[in-house]
Formats: sequence, structure tokens, C-alpha cells
Amino acid sequence: MLVGASREVLEKLQTPLTKAADFEGFWSSTLEKYLPKNSAPIVVDHPTPMKHVDVKDVTVSGFNGDPIKGWFLASKSADASTPCIIMYDGYGGGRGLPHEWLFWVNVGYRVLVMDTRGQGGGFRLSDTADGAYPRASQTPGFMTSGVLNKDDYYYRRVFVDAVAFVEAARQLPGVNPDRIIVAGGSQGGGISLAAASLSHHVFAAMPDVPFLCNYKKATEMVDTYPYHEITLYCRIHRDKVDQVFSTLSYFDCMNLVTMAKAPALISIGMHDPICPPDTIFSMRNHYAGPVTTEIYEYNTHEGGSVAHQLVQAAWLSALLEKSK
Repeated sequence: MLVGASREVLEKLQTPLTKAADFEGFWSSTLEKYLPKNSAPIVVDHPTPMKHVDVKDVTVSGFNGDPIKGWFLASKSADASTPCIIMYDGYGGGRGLPHEWLFWVNVGYRVLVMDTRGQGGGFRLSDTADGAYPRASQTPGFMTSGVLNKDDYYYRRVFVDAVAFVEAARQLPGVNPDRIIVAGGSQGGGISLAAASLSHHVFAAMPDVPFLCNYKKATEMVDTYPYHEITLYCRIHRDKVDQVFSTLSYFDCMNLVTMAKAPALISIGMHDPICPPDTIFSMRNHYAGPVTTEIYEYNTHEGGSVAHQLVQAAWLSALLEKSK
């Protein structure tokens, strides 16, 4: 079933932004205070049965110096200097196991995978805790953790972690520091949009069927998780609805991408019941950098699936060639 309006309508969609007057100031002060400065990633050899791939266990200082785990992968036959693709994972997943991240390694790039703090109970392993931060009443999951105060909200920490990984990638051996690409699907797509919006060192972004876009519209359109966590919370906390969406506006990629400059390849599934196309188009139409959109007319949240990786590889190759 087609979710939301038609493609023709969505292409022209101009959803009003929900940015508060202090939006840019909030993020500027957040990064100034909580993004570690001059912090080198800790890189340790990791044993692997893979004979042609070098695997490193990486620890990066994230939000407020919290240790965030990751994987750093490179083909043993890779060029001496290559772009690095930072992969952010979907909702409920963590960094998983190294051999889950081989596509871009085989294309010839170095790959840095960010563990998602506190997650990993859904479909991939995680080795990173969320730390001791204030928590009040919340729906099970992460969408409403700290949602009554923008300073305490869960994704504030995750988005700073994402920027920290951009800075870490630039320091890793064999990485061209001017060719950092951020990518991911669903939640990972939303995190990659945040990284591209908050870091000046992102060369390109490849968000696939991105989550975390236009929260309000999403909760009005679909009754599916993870957005449903917000719906459930508001169903119980009836007097806090305005406060909830005020907080979420600071972490809405529709607002964040007005600060993005890197070229982006964005994919959308027109039958997606998890991240409805209306929400992604409303973000895409505010994206401040150059945008290419790949639309999958009959697909749901899988979008283009593995076929889309080939689209991404061709798009990125052309972009890199053009930048020479």
C-alpha cells in the first residue's frame, strides 16, 4: 500500500520547519562542550579468520568522553590512501561482527563502523553502554529517553558520537581525511544526516530510507515502531505532548539538514510503513547541499536493499572522480 501522498505531490512538498530560535546555538554549544577535542582513537588488532581483510577494534571518545566502540576494516590490498565510509546502524543494532560490513571494503574503501550506545538488543551485537545519564519515565526503547528536556535526550549523545567518529576517521591510518563519507539505513540514515549537518568534515552522505525525520508527521501517519514509542508516551503523558515535540524538534533531521553542505544520495521506499515517504521528502526538500534521490516505487522499508548498494557505489565513484 502506498504510504502517504503521491510522488508528484511529495516532490513539491514544503513542510514548515520546526526549529526554535536557539536551534543552531544549542548545537554549537553542545559540540563545544561535549565533543572531545584532540582525542585520538584507540586502535587494537582484532583476530579474524578473514585472510584478506585487516580488522581493528576501535574505541572513540564520544559524547562527554564516553568510550564508543567501533570496527575499522580495510582490505590488505587497499590503496595506501582511500576514502573512509563511516557506517551507522539501524534501530536496535550495534556494531555487530566485523564480517557483517564487507561490501565497501570489497569496493576498495576503508570502513569505520560506529557502535550505537545502549542498543544492540535488536539484531546486531553492541559493546557500548549509554553511561549514567538522567532518565525519567519513558516508553520502552530509546525514542522517549530524556524526551522532556533537550539536554537529556538520548539522540543528543548519539549525534555527538557520530561527529566524534567523523573526527576519528580522519586520524586513522590509510584514510584520506578529506574524503569522509557517512552512511547508514533507517536509524543509521538519520544519524548520517545528523553527522553531515553537524560536521564540516563530511565529504558525502548516503542515508538510506532515513529514520528521525519529521517526527510529528510520522506519529500522525503510522502506528509502527519505533515512532510508535512516541505515540505511546504521548498517550499516557497527555499534558506533555507540546513539550515532547519541542524537544524532538532539536533532533529532527528535517531541521538539521538546513545546515548540511555535503552532497547526499537519499533513498526512499514509497510503500515504507516505518519511515513514511512524506517524512523523508519533507527532510530532503530542506537539505541545504546537493541532493540526488533514488526512489523505489514499490518497496517498503527495505528500499532498494542490496541493489541500492550498487547505485551508491556508482554515485560515490562518480562524485570522487569529479572532485579530483
